[in-house]
Amino acid sequence: MASKRNAALEAMIEEATVDAYGDDEQLTGLFTMLEEHLAVPFTTTVLGMEAVVQKVDLTADSIVAVCARGRHRQKIDLLDLPLPTPAPDGADWIDAYRYWAGR
Repeated sequence: MASKRNAALEAMIEEATVDAYGDDEQLTGLFTMLEEHLAVPFTTTVLGMEAVVQKVDLTADSIVAVCARGRHRQKIDLLDLPLPTPAPDGADWIDAYRYWAGR
């Protein structure tokens, strides 16, 4: 089953990066797919506290979730963001990003 899942993730990465040259353009392609497909806002737990993921954002070298709790805001790398159960629609793009980043 893992190989089927990996093949699906690789197909998603290929879709997101088809015209990309280099890691920077690939990262931008994955960010674009996340921005289009990830259902935000959604609630998750960060360091034992409930927080709302308001949006995703692109930094120089990663994709981050912009999280809010009350008046406080913090960016958390998607590689480190705990996902709720059930995961929000489009969370498979987070899986694809994580797979791409770990290659």
